[in-house]
Amino acid sequence: MTEQSEEREQSEEREQSEEREQSEEREQTRSGFVTFVGRPNVGKSTLTNALVGEKIAITSEKPQTTRRAIRGILNRPDGQIVIVDTPGIHKPRTLLGERLNDLVEQVLGDVDVIGFCVPATEKVGPGDRRIAASLDGYPRAKKVAIVTKTDAASRDEITERLMEVDSLREDWAAVIPLSALTSEQLDVLAGEILKLLPEGPRLYEDGVVTDESDEDRIAEMIREAALEGVRDELPHSIAVVIDDVAPREDSDLTDVYASIVVERDSQKAIIIGRKGARLRDVGAVARAGIEELLGTRVFLKLHVKVAKEWQRDPKQLGRLGF
Repeated sequence: MTEQSEEREQSEEREQSEEREQSEEREQTRSGFVTFVGRPNVGKSTLTNALVGEKIAITSEKPQTTRRAIRGILNRPDGQIVIVDTPGIHKPRTLLGERLNDLVEQVLGDVDVIGFCVPATEKVGPGDRRIAASLDGYPRAKKVAIVTKTDAASRDEITERLMEVDSLREDWAAVIPLSALTSEQLDVLAGEILKLLPEGPRLYEDGVVTDESDEDRIAEMIREAALEGVRDELPHSIAVVIDDVAPREDSDLTDVYASIVVERDSQKAIIIGRKGARLRDVGAVARAGIEELLGTRVFLKLHVKVAKEWQRDPKQLGRLGF
C-alpha cells in the first residue's frame, strides 16, 4: 500500500469515527427550546431562574416586569433545555404592550415545548382559559401544564387547581405541580420537558447559562431595583439604558454609567426621592448584583431622564430597544 493510500484510508476512518460519535451524541442527547406562558405575575421568571440555577431574569410583583425574550440554559447530562423567558400575555394599552405581545407570539411559534403556568393560589379564570385556548395556534409545540407556587397553597387548593388546569386542554403532555422557591418537583418538570425535545447535540457549550450580554443584565438589575416600592403606573414607565461600562486602568474597579428613563417629571421626582435618597437606595441594591456579575468592585452612576410618553412613541421605543 502506498503512503498516499494509507493517508487516505486513515482520513476516511477518522471521518467515519467522527460521524459515529456525532450520531451517538444525537441518540444520547436532546436539546431544544421551551417557553412558559400565562398571565402576568404567575411566576414564569422565578421558574426560569430556578431551573437554570442562576438569576438571569429579573423578578417583581409588578405585572409585565419581563420585556424581552431572555434565554436561560439548563445543562443536564442527557441534554440541554434552552428556556426563553417572555413577557406575560396581557391586553395591551400602549404600543409597548402591543410589541410585547407580538414578541410572545413570535417566540411561541419557534419553541419545541410550551409550559402553561397557573398559580396554585388563584382559581383558573377567563384570562387563563383564553391563553390555554390560544395554544391551538401553535400545533408544532408540545404542551405542558404547570401549577406554580405550591409552597403558598394548601393541599386542597393544589388538587383543585390541578383538576381545573387538566380540564382546559386534552393534549397536555404532562400536568405538574411545583414550587420554584423550594425547588419541589423542578427535576420532574425538567425531565418531562427534556423527553419532549428533539434528539440532537447541545446548542450551547456546557457552562453557559444565558446568551444575555453583561450590559443587558446590568440594565435589568437596575430596573429591578428601581421597581421596588413604586406603585400605580410608574413601573410600566421605567426603562434603563446603559451609557457606558468600562474597567478602570490599574484598578479592579469598573465604572458603570446608566440612565433611568421615565415618562413624566413627577415620576422623575419619585425615582430620585427626597434629597436623592431613593436613587441612592436603587444604586446600592443594583450595585451589589452588578459586582457579583462582573466579579469586580463597581462605581455606579445613575441619571434619571424624562422621555415623554415613550411607551406610545415608535421612535423612542426604537431608541430604547423595543
